Amino acid sequence: MLDFAIFAVTFLLALVGAVLYLYPASRQAAGIPGITPTEEKDGNVPDIVNSGSLHEFLVNLHERYGPVVSFWFGRRLVVSLGTVDVLKQHINPNKTSDPFETMLKSLLRYQSGCGNVSENHRRKKLYENGVTNSLQSNFALLLKLSEELLGKWLSYPESQHVPLCQHMLGFAMKSVTQLVMGSTFEDEQEVIRFQKNHGTVWSEIGKGFLDGSLDKSITRKKQYEDALMQLESILKKIIKERKGRNFSERIFIDSLVQGNLNDQQILEDSMIFSLASCIITAKLCTWAICFLTTCEEVQKKLYEEIDQVFGKGPITPEKIEELRYCRQVLCETVRTAKLTPVSARLQDIEGKIDKFIIPRETLVLYALGVVLQDPSTWPSPYKFDPERFDDESVMKTFSLLGFSGTQECPELRFAYMVATVLLSVLVRRLHLLPVEGQVVETKYELVTSSKEEAWITVSKRY
Repeated sequence: MLDFAIFAVTFLLALVGAVLYLYPASRQAAGIPGITPTEEKDGNVPDIVNSGSLHEFLVNLHERYGPVVSFWFGRRLVVSLGTVDVLKQHINPNKTSDPFETMLKSLLRYQSGCGNVSENHRRKKLYENGVTNSLQSNFALLLKLSEELLGKWLSYPESQHVPLCQHMLGFAMKSVTQLVMGSTFEDEQEVIRFQKNHGTVWSEIGKGFLDGSLDKSITRKKQYEDALMQLESILKKIIKERKGRNFSERIFIDSLVQGNLNDQQILEDSMIFSLASCIITAKLCTWAICFLTTCEEVQKKLYEEIDQVFGKGPITPEKIEELRYCRQVLCETVRTAKLTPVSARLQDIEGKIDKFIIPRETLVLYALGVVLQDPSTWPSPYKFDPERFDDESVMKTFSLLGFSGTQECPELRFAYMVATVLLSVLVRRLHLLPVEGQVVETKYELVTSSKEEAWITVSKRY
C-alpha cells in the first residue's frame, strides 16, 4: 500500500509522532543496532532535523549500521528496515489497513474506518471499484483535460519556460476533483477554491504532534479549521446529492455512497482519497516529465510506443492498456524519485527479523527510499532506466513494496492512469526539453517534490 510522505521536516517527524500518539504503549526492542538518544527528552529528533529529512537520516543510519537499525523518537525506540530481504520477513501481503490512511485520519481527528479484517477488505474493495468506475466513466473528461493542457503548451513559443510543478498541480486538481466529486468542479473557481483549502489543510496537518505550533497560533489554527470545514461542507453536499440517484457519469464517491457506509465514513474516506490523490498525481506527473526531459532515448522510445499503439487514431481506454513501456516509465519514476520514501507498520504481535526480536506494539519503519536505491536490488540505482522492469522478478519486488499489483494503493493506481493519459497526449505532439543549466533538487517529504519550481521548454513534433 502507498504509505507516508511529508511536506516539511516537522511533518516527516509527525509520521512517527502520529503513530506513537495512537499507540502509546511500546516496549524496548533490545539488541538492534543503532544510535543512542542525543537528548534525553527528544531522543534523536535533533539528528533527524540536522539531516534535513527523515529519509536522509535513515540513509545515513542504514549505511552505518546495516539493514535493521534503531533510533529514538523522544523516549521511544523505533526500528527501521532498509533492504528487500528484511522487508520480505516483515511484510504481510494479507494486511488490509493502509498506514497512510491511518495516519492521515488520526491527524484530521477522524475516528471511523478502523474495523476488523473483513471490514477493511470490504472498504478496500469499495475503493478499488470507485477508482475503476470513475476512470472508466470519465475517460473522455480525462482526455479533454489533458488536451486542454496540450493546447496551452502548443501556444507557447519554443523559448518559453514552462512552470512544470505549477501546471501539474493545476492539472491534478482539475482531474481529481471532477473524477472524485463530479460536475461541481467543472467551474474553474470551485477548483481554485478547493486547491486553496487543500493547500492550507495539507500544509498544517501533523505539526501539532511535534511542536504544538498549530495550537499556539490562533490565526493559523482558525485558517486550518476553516479550510477543513469548507472541504467537508463541499463533500457533504455532494454526498447528499448523489444518494439514492443514478447518474450517467460515475464518480469515486458513488462507490462509497452505494457501499453501505454511514455518512461519516463516506465523508472521511472521500476526504482522505481527495487529499492524497491530488498530491500523488501531481508529483508523479511532475517527476515523469522531468526525467523524460533529461533522458532523450527514453522519451524517443516512449514516443515510438505511443505512435505504434495509437497511430493517427484516437486515444482510447482499450489502447491505453497496451502502453507497456509507458507503465515502466512511471514505475521507474516512482523508484528514481523515491516518490514515497518512508512507510510504517505497527508490530501487531511479537516478531523476528533476522536474529532480532521485534516486540509487540513497536513502530517499524519501511525505509523505502533506502530500499529503492539499494544497488544489490537495483543495478545502477541512480540511472533512470525503465527497461529494468522488463525483468519479471524486478516487478515482483516493486509490487512487494506496494508500488504495483495487489498491494498498490488506490491513490497511486488512480495516478498511474491519469499520468498515462497525460503522457500519451503530450509526448504524441511535443518534444519535452530541459532548461539548460537547471538542477532540480529534491525535497523529501511525505510525497517527494522538488525544492523549487521545475522549468521545462517544449517544441512541436508536427
